[in-house]
Amino acid sequence: EKYAKFVKERIEIEQNYAKQLRNLVKKYCPKRSPKDEEPRFTSCIAFFNILNELNDYAGQREVVAEEMGHRVYGELMRYSHDLKTERKMHLQEGRKAQQYLDMCWKQMDNSKKKFERECREAEKAQQSYERLDNDTNATKADVEKAKQQLNLRTHMADENKNEYAAQLQNFNGEQHKHYYIVIPQIYKQLQEMDERRTIKLSECYKGFADSERKVIPIISKCLEGMILAAKSVDEHRDSQLVIDCFKSGFEPPGDFPFEDYSQNIYRTISDGTISTPKQEGMRIDSKTTVGKAKGKLWLFGKKPKGPALEDFSHLPPEQRRKKLQQRIDELNRELQKETDQKDALIKMKDVYEKNPQMGDPGSLQPKLTETMSNMDRLRMEIHKNEVRLSNNSLENVNEALSMVWPFFLTLQSLHYSPEGSYTDDANQEVRGPPQQHAHPNEFDDEFEDDDPLPAIGHCKAIYPFDGHNEGTLAMKEGEILYIIEEDKGDGWTRARRHNGEEGYVPTSYIDVTLEKNSKGAVTYI
Repeated sequence: EKYAKFVKERIEIEQNYAKQLRNLVKKYCPKRSPKDEEPRFTSCIAFFNILNELNDYAGQREVVAEEMGHRVYGELMRYSHDLKTERKMHLQEGRKAQQYLDMCWKQMDNSKKKFERECREAEKAQQSYERLDNDTNATKADVEKAKQQLNLRTHMADENKNEYAAQLQNFNGEQHKHYYIVIPQIYKQLQEMDERRTIKLSECYKGFADSERKVIPIISKCLEGMILAAKSVDEHRDSQLVIDCFKSGFEPPGDFPFEDYSQNIYRTISDGTISTPKQEGMRIDSKTTVGKAKGKLWLFGKKPKGPALEDFSHLPPEQRRKKLQQRIDELNRELQKETDQKDALIKMKDVYEKNPQMGDPGSLQPKLTETMSNMDRLRMEIHKNEVRLSNNSLENVNEALSMVWPFFLTLQSLHYSPEGSYTDDANQEVRGPPQQHAHPNEFDDEFEDDDPLPAIGHCKAIYPFDGHNEGTLAMKEGEILYIIEEDKGDGWTRARRHNGEEGYVPTSYIDVTLEKNSKGAVTYI
């Protein structure tokens, strides 16, 4: 019972330890909602795996406690109850044997006392007979009566003597049997019972250790899993995740063009050229655009103040695209819930119409109308955000064009006159230069060429891509493609297959190699 109490306390310790470990895991386990789409760093994944392994470790401690409770504590309590019952039975047998011996002794003692009493009576009868026989005055009848009494007492004394002898012999036999057979047998049974108790304790000691030894391999696997989780931490991948998550999508600002103010002094006006005033507004706008792009997102600058806008226009292009896509996904999920609710209401309304006793179909109409209104509102919101997402892509193109436009302005300062004479007058450039704020399609139309774009490098697909959306290009893992346009900050690169098929592929899915000397390649300084 003392060892069973010890095992019980050990079980409570194991259960409390496992409970505290589970509470610790629950406390530090990340609470991620389905809407959270932020990338998971390898260090965070490793910590999450360690928490899972620790939770499994706590489960093994619970297994130890359960095994000890079933195999050791429960068995000890049952065996202890059986031992008490058996010990009580043996002690009862000993008491019965002692009581039987005491009874035999009492019978022998009673026969002894009776024999002693009859002997005294016989002696008295002998003395009375001798006294009357010697008395001359006694009658013959008195003497004869005394003689008969003497004979009677002598006979009774002889019978009691024989009975006493028999009882004495019986008691001696029972006493010998009691001390040499019955009591040793009872003690032997008690000894065997105690030896079995000792053996059972030994088995429980072994089971106590085996309960924990069985889970040691699983615990070792948990610890090995923690070590593997620690080795899986990849600092380069985590850094790349941070870059992919928080990249702004802006291009670095280009070089400012050299403005030659000596043109008015040395320029020679050709007779065949038509002078046009410089469009200062366009140049100022280009500078303004470059400066604006430069100050949008900078690590060492102050964070922009102001409330967050509904269209996320306060965010950089890449972040804006992610937020808009998240918003669209949330609205789609809400729309799906409303659609399911509408279907359920329609089914319930049909049931009520078929079985009027179950409910009034008209009571569901307000809720159905509200659900339809919510669905229309969500569809409008989804359409609005999809338009914003497409406009965000156009803004990225405009941003890229605004970054490249100063280079075209620089190229326009050097041109040939219509007569073939060379001049460095920027006023004598081609009439009607494209306005900076013109639509991107107008800019593309002016420089449009029937020939396909030249390849500026090649890439290798790291991951497969389905390319279901319009304008995208499907690719297989390990496939080699030509690069015809670099990533402009929106996460997409334009590529071409060997058969001439073109489209956009995710930049993060490919390994890009640009050729510096290829035709059409742009070198960034």
